[in-house]
Amino acid sequence: MSDSSGLSVNGPETLRGSVAFLLVGLCLTGYGAFDYVQQSDSIRDSVEVEATITEVGVEPVSGSSSSTSVSYEPRVRFTYTYRGQSHTGTNLYPADIPPNFETRSAAETAVQKYETGQEITAYVDPDDPGNAFLQNESSSAPLIAVGIGVVLTLLGSAATLKQYRSG
Repeated sequence: MSDSSGLSVNGPETLRGSVAFLLVGLCLTGYGAFDYVQQSDSIRDSVEVEATITEVGVEPVSGSSSSTSVSYEPRVRFTYTYRGQSHTGTNLYPADIPPNFETRSAAETAVQKYETGQEITAYVDPDDPGNAFLQNESSSAPLIAVGIGVVLTLLGSAATLKQYRSG
């Protein structure tokens, strides 16, 4: 049975789902690519500042509400001054998408070299002085987001095309 658009009864919902899948993939790809470029610019343009570690730890991060998996996020809080302004930072890496640590010990290893009260070098992008970071190196997390986004985009495209042709 079909409606006036020529699509089957179940077709519009399935087509909408396929298009939604496609859009999620495109958004994830775009966000990952944007974050990678932003990360690269921050590394290239960064200047060194002295910082003081004020807190170090590891926090569990739950997956989605339907997932029982837990990953861990290393946390480092530090204070620094740039051009006379005091700031507090929490970024290990310049990327907005943090790396994912599957075990507590892996996350602890990422912060083992930091101790509360320690003086350390932080890196500041002069265009964004409120977002300093401690490790002046790239994180692969944005590229992983791009990869997942590309796969979702391809799957969503194939499903959308299939639904459109069968409708």
